[in-house]
Amino acid sequence: MNLLEGKTAIIFGIANDRSIAWGIAKAFHENGATLGLSYAGEALERRVKPLAEAIGCTFVESCDVADDDQIRATAEKAAAVFGKVDILVHSIGFANRDELSGPYYNTSRAGFHLAMDISVYSFTALAKAFQPYFSPNAALLTLTYYGSEKVAPHYNVMGVAKAALEASVRYLAYDFGPQGIRVNAISAGPIRTLAAAGVSGFKTMYRRFADLAPLRQNVTIEDVGKAAVFLCSDLAVKTTGQVLFVDSGYNILGIPEELGES
Repeated sequence: MNLLEGKTAIIFGIANDRSIAWGIAKAFHENGATLGLSYAGEALERRVKPLAEAIGCTFVESCDVADDDQIRATAEKAAAVFGKVDILVHSIGFANRDELSGPYYNTSRAGFHLAMDISVYSFTALAKAFQPYFSPNAALLTLTYYGSEKVAPHYNVMGVAKAALEASVRYLAYDFGPQGIRVNAISAGPIRTLAAAGVSGFKTMYRRFADLAPLRQNVTIEDVGKAAVFLCSDLAVKTTGQVLFVDSGYNILGIPEELGES
């Protein structure tokens, strides 16, 4: 089924072919969406443009989401090319590597501000810039992680940022609701992305995840892409302000079985 036939989607946050944003882009393409892609800076251009070509995407723009002028310019370019935007995907998160190891209380003020700006405020900034160009019944989507609700060792300031991002989802859903525009998030299990590589201890957590999660399976970018298609299609037309877990059921656990055995 082409669940997104006739819809235009702009996806922010592609870094390489392991990015969650790329999994979403592939799934959207397979379901008939017209795509526009954005990446963070010239350093990623050589990785992203071949990916765009592989799915026939010709709208590929660099955008620093810490710069309101660049966000505004990207929104205006998208409107000029597509006329309207049906789906906006925010798959962006960043914190300095040295903030993602050791105790959370060592977070620097500058590091806290940076993580909140790039990982949280950018979603609000994008929503504001694209608001004049959203079609009726448009869908906004962002990516979060369970470290927003429970402690994930070394996730630190990113856990705090994801908690703020999920609160932003609810407030944006309330604000956009009268326009028929939906705002949701996907909370994905650990995936070996470029961003995850910066979290101390991630490799160990990733290796153990499939042994602990109820489904006994790791999560892939393709799994997240399928969930994104659902949330951004008309199948979820009355779903907004929600966080959908795509984590093999890990979030339902209290004590892992290996710790609960006596």
